[in-house]
Amino acid sequence: MTSVARKIRVAFQGQRGAFSEEAALKLLGHEIELVPQRTFAALYRSIDNGDADFVLAPMSNTIAGPVEASVELLRQSSLQRLDEVELQIEQHLIGCPDATLTDLESVQSHAVALAQCQRFFAEHPRLKPITADDTAGSVAEIMHSGDPTRAAIAGRRAAEIYGASIIRESIQDQPENFTRFVLLSLKGKES
Repeated sequence: MTSVARKIRVAFQGQRGAFSEEAALKLLGHEIELVPQRTFAALYRSIDNGDADFVLAPMSNTIAGPVEASVELLRQSSLQRLDEVELQIEQHLIGCPDATLTDLESVQSHAVALAQCQRFFAEHPRLKPITADDTAGSVAEIMHSGDPTRAAIAGRRAAEIYGASIIRESIQDQPENFTRFVLLSLKGKES
């Protein structure tokens, strides 16, 4: 009888299509099991809970600065850094199919993504920014609602996964927008 090797489980904050998921695939390849976690608190508990073998967490962004919630939880944890990856971030305005910029009333996303798009909100002051747990989760939520007055800010992959439309591409304040992610594990545990 042959044993089948279990894929390593890597937790990330967000839903499918999140930038953290994309960073995990870039760093570790597609032969991993991705474990989405709704919040940073859940992410940092995922190894202790037995949900994941490793955690991939965002630490800083070139526009928004440190990802404070993640940095603080890392300080409080007993996790160690194993590796890191930098991902170029393009933030897109994403809505339901056929939604237009003139239809929109609100735009939701993770606080860090909203912070990367301040110029866009200054140019469109009638749009109400709404803080959410996740970029990709925001796309899933607006698609589930079917409301053409709501949009999300997220990456292209999230739009593709949830069947949404990109209303406006690359709305981040600076084209050179990168987020640094770190791969974490329990102390003493290497791949």
